[in-house]
Formats: sequence, C-alpha cells, structure tokens
Amino acid sequence: MIGTQPTGAIDGVVISAVSYEGLRVIVNGKPAKLAIITDDGTVIAEGPQVAREAEAVAINSYRQFLKGNGHLRVLSNPLLQKDKTP
Repeated sequence: MIGTQPTGAIDGVVISAVSYEGLRVIVNGKPAKLAIITDDGTVIAEGPQVAREAEAVAINSYRQFLKGNGHLRVLSNPLLQKDKTP
C-alpha cells in the first residue's frame, strides 16, 4: 500500500478528495452520494455523513500507518473523550 494507489476502476465514477472539502463523488459528470447498503439492498445511511465517516476512517488509518502502527484495524466507532476536569 505504499506509493500511489491505482484509481479509475469504476467507469463513469470519479471520487475526489480535497483536505478542506472532504470526499466528493461524480457519476457521468453529475454529483452523486456515497451510501452504506446491506446485501439485501437496504440503505442504512447516505450522503455527507457517509462521506465524512469514510474520510475519517481513511485518515485515521493513514495516521496509524505513519506512526508505524499500520497493522492495526481502524474502526469508525466514536473516540472516547477523557475527562479533563482537575
């Protein structure tokens, strides 16, 4: 996984990412949405929240890789905040 990864495997689909915009999807030149769909076709979630979650997991995975922890699995569970009261 080191180096540039191949893209363009889905005809007509462009997935792009810009640090201040997040993930965006274009299908045949028109905006599209990312979705989470079960095997039976049920849409669990769609739209910007799915894109934000996918981006967060990808970034966290990459950060773990940079730290030398690339063998760890990154989940989309929320991080627990430590109590900062004195």
